[in-house]
Amino acid sequence: MIALDAHGADGGAGAVAAGARSAGLAVLAFGPAAELGDLPIGSAVVDSPVAIDAHAEPALAVRSGGESSIVRAAAAVARGEAGALVSSGPTGAVLAASVLSIRRLRGVHRPAVAALLPAFGGRRTLLLDAGANAEVRPEQLVQFAHMGAAFMSAVHGVKAPTVALLSVGEEATKGTPDVVEAHRRLLEQDLRFVGNVEGRDLLVGAVDVVVTDGFTGNVALKTIEGTARAVAGSVGSAIRSSAVSSVGGLLVRGKLAALRAHLDPNSVGGAILLGLRRPVVIAHGSSSSEGIAAAIALAACAVEEQMVERTADALAAAGVLRSAPAGSVANDV
Repeated sequence: MIALDAHGADGGAGAVAAGARSAGLAVLAFGPAAELGDLPIGSAVVDSPVAIDAHAEPALAVRSGGESSIVRAAAAVARGEAGALVSSGPTGAVLAASVLSIRRLRGVHRPAVAALLPAFGGRRTLLLDAGANAEVRPEQLVQFAHMGAAFMSAVHGVKAPTVALLSVGEEATKGTPDVVEAHRRLLEQDLRFVGNVEGRDLLVGAVDVVVTDGFTGNVALKTIEGTARAVAGSVGSAIRSSAVSSVGGLLVRGKLAALRAHLDPNSVGGAILLGLRRPVVIAHGSSSSEGIAAAIALAACAVEEQMVERTADALAAAGVLRSAPAGSVANDV
């Protein structure tokens, strides 16, 4: 069972419900019951017409919004009524509700937003943090590296994922003092750490996991999304610019459709919050029903593949937890 926050999507609760039907998985939906309609077999609806304002201060809104859909959905996951949470609501509100109810794994400094980038060459690159923490310390970057590697291994089946730091140069001495120190510490970890990568490397599939602070990561992610839309629009305009180019467009229509699908954020379902005691997937606010379906499938996969448990074990084995070792999630609940 996946807890589904039906508020937040640009298409409204109806689009979220359509995504749930497309996914075909049982959900515990929190939203305006009258707008959700029929859901997959085994699903249930908790009428929650209250949504958190996207412009509200996240922590304050969550603490004072006990009846809001995201707060109630996160609480349901914390109580064990659902195995994971999916929401297309404001990232700050989803993060605040998740930290307050679901809570961090013991010993994790901060959760991180992990986003799959549409890298080429038949592979995708996981970028974290993509927006949860504007400033981070070296030890937090080290934890992000282990969490990202565990996710790629558990959910995407990547054996021994390669890990890199995002910096302004490939040399170990390039970057802020915290990045340089994180580089030094990562060399000592039992990871396939390959050093620094630059922004130009993010979409070429050079590595499996790229680690950075949330400010830099979010700027990079939004730049990539904007570039993808601009490129798609420019290609479409060029094809329609003349009769000859239109004929050429017909010849490459299949290839362009595949490229568009590869660049579409809906294809990956959204970002996942790593470092919490249950999987939490943040779908894009502009997600279509296909994007919501992909987000639900991602959350279900994370539960099935025991992503959280494997992450906790990896962090404990690496000795990078903040407090006493937590060999399994069971010790933390």
